[in-house]
Amino acid sequence: MNDIIASPFQANQSSDKLLTILEFLAEQPEPVRLQDLAELCSMYPSTALRFLTTLRNRGYVAQETESGKYYLTLKICSLAQRRSAQIDVRNIAFPFMRSIANLFTESCNLAVQKDLTVIYIEVANVANKALMSTQRIGSAAPMHCTGIGKLFLSEYTSAELDAYCQVKGLDKYTEYTLTNKSTLLQDLEEIQSLGYAFDNQECELGVRCIAVPIRDFTGRIIAGLSISGPNVRMTNEHIYSHLQNLLDAGNQISIYMGYQRL
Repeated sequence: MNDIIASPFQANQSSDKLLTILEFLAEQPEPVRLQDLAELCSMYPSTALRFLTTLRNRGYVAQETESGKYYLTLKICSLAQRRSAQIDVRNIAFPFMRSIANLFTESCNLAVQKDLTVIYIEVANVANKALMSTQRIGSAAPMHCTGIGKLFLSEYTSAELDAYCQVKGLDKYTEYTLTNKSTLLQDLEEIQSLGYAFDNQECELGVRCIAVPIRDFTGRIIAGLSISGPNVRMTNEHIYSHLQNLLDAGNQISIYMGYQRL
């Protein structure tokens, strides 16, 4: 037998080059010449052509008839969409949630948006909060006075926010609830800038919350991760001493969901 079997190292090199080409094409606003692609991907033109031919035959890359330039098709997006439908964010998030709950010594919540409402779908708790956590899963909460809800609202357009205010209203739950649209807008702008959101006793008196976003491959927020607890324990010092860990957890879950920071 004269067949040559590629070593794992060679196979890994080939995989790396293939992915390098895919990622490079995904970043290009216009079709690219073979020579330019090869140079910018640090490959010989013959090597780049071999991978491009494979990708073209499988429908991931197309070539302009007149110029011969290459560009990425939308087939890879269909893969991502099919895969995202199979991924349960709870399974990915829960190990991170347990670590964060233990770090803060408070319950860590995972919630999504549905029908202009926040729905809690998972909770990781510390030992003395098991009952509270079990009761919270499946419960709903308003968006304008919860940390996770305000994360979602921070992505709303002006028209969408107007519709939310008209349909759901800005009901007052405590003396700290933001019931004025202009004040809420200021808070949402700050959330966009910071990358996290507070609920400072706005939904329930005596309870503070800090929330971070979870994004998918489109960059949109699909869920939120939060830590909540009594304001006597959730002091600024306690929150900010562990905030980076919470942000890192949100970023790691987002990466697993396909998000890539630009």
